[in-house]
Amino acid sequence: MKSYKKLQRIDAKIKDGKSSDELHEWRETVVERLRNSTRLFHLVLFTPIVLFWLTIVASLERTPLTGRWRLILLSPDEEEDIAAQLAGPGWYRAVGEILTQNGTPRLIDPGDWRFQWVLSTLRRLESVIPVLQHEKELRPDWIDYGPDDIPQPPPAKYPLRPRPRASDYFRRFAEAARNRTAQTPAHSIPGPPYSLLVVDDSESSNAFSYGFGPDGGGGIVVFSGFIEDVLRKYPRAFVEEPQPTSWWSYLFGNFFGFGPHSPAHPVPTEEQSSELAILLAHELAHLVLTHHIETLSTGTIIWPGVITIFTDIVRSFLFPVTMLFGPFINDALAGVGKASSGEISRITEYCTSQSQEVEADIVSARHVPTHCLSLILTDAPFCRLLAHAGFDPRHAIHFWEGRNETPRTAECTPGRAEEMQREEETSLLNLPRRWIGASHPINLVRVQKLRDELDRWEQARVKARETREIERRKAAAQQEGAAAAAAE
Repeated sequence: MKSYKKLQRIDAKIKDGKSSDELHEWRETVVERLRNSTRLFHLVLFTPIVLFWLTIVASLERTPLTGRWRLILLSPDEEEDIAAQLAGPGWYRAVGEILTQNGTPRLIDPGDWRFQWVLSTLRRLESVIPVLQHEKELRPDWIDYGPDDIPQPPPAKYPLRPRPRASDYFRRFAEAARNRTAQTPAHSIPGPPYSLLVVDDSESSNAFSYGFGPDGGGGIVVFSGFIEDVLRKYPRAFVEEPQPTSWWSYLFGNFFGFGPHSPAHPVPTEEQSSELAILLAHELAHLVLTHHIETLSTGTIIWPGVITIFTDIVRSFLFPVTMLFGPFINDALAGVGKASSGEISRITEYCTSQSQEVEADIVSARHVPTHCLSLILTDAPFCRLLAHAGFDPRHAIHFWEGRNETPRTAECTPGRAEEMQREEETSLLNLPRRWIGASHPINLVRVQKLRDELDRWEQARVKARETREIERRKAAAQQEGAAAAAAE
């Protein structure tokens, strides 16, 4: 401001005819000071903005299998710290704190047949995770399936890869400094086998996933209400004891009490295993895609920071008005910002966003065709896939069509789902929830996305077969041309 006033006085003197070499030199000096001040102001103003966007760009990454751009602001060291906290009994403590918010939960014993049914299904689903890393090599025959067969996914453009560790970055830097190509270490996806809890709660027909990292740092919580709904939905099959084979047992077995006993527990049917597998595959997709890390980054860093900056800007603009009413109004605005940040952190702790829900549906459909589970055999063409014990992803469409969006079926804890529903229309804190898309998708949207994904598989298969046929024809033509040239 002072330099600008000096420049005005100098220009006034020059205009009055008091021009001199010394005055012109003074003017150039003042102009140079103004330029330097302007550059410094721009540097101070734009440096945080540039650093902010550089951080955003550096934190962008492609989600495996789907290719969706996502933002994760956690460093590999921070991710390793989170994984270390959740490893082993840490996951059970963290999930226990979530479940006990609505009272002490009743857990189903691991020896219970329901727990064993869920566990065996989950382990079979986990067995296909290595396939997702090398689909092109391990599933080269996907192109040969016909339209009447169970749909098979084309190899993903962005295959599943382990998340980079801090040591990987140091290795790459060291190799680059020595002008050598950094070799990517071959290691498996950290996570499997995942932890599992089955909660005895008939009022909740859902499941949710939580956590990240190896040694059981991630896992799934299933509520018994879903198991009961599945068992009621389809007819049961019971354990059949072997019939007596010897004539002695045939004559006297029943008399002495050695005859067939009542079944110990119902045996899940193919349809029941199908329903359970679809829900578990969906939750497993959340774990495989590390959605917990993504929501943690969004809920604890990005959105709270944005809300804090926005609140501070609003308070600054309104300060000339709010100062007339004392500090209470300004403090109230700050309180709204803090409450909104806390609400977002609470939501994103164990509830996923709409895009993540749809993404999990798509990836779970990719999971399903390759694992060893029961089939829904309604048509003869499906019988030839019994050797693979595959699973029809089209059944997932019917599964999600039949599930209503209620607190009982939401993929959060039941108490949290009911609380979110109560706040949906009455709470001002619902606004940040709408911003981040924390509510689960409408089933129509979810089902349509699944249909689109299956259609994309079919289109990719047809296109790949056409390309292969063209290449075969070209190769045959070249061979015929070479044979004709050799004959001449």
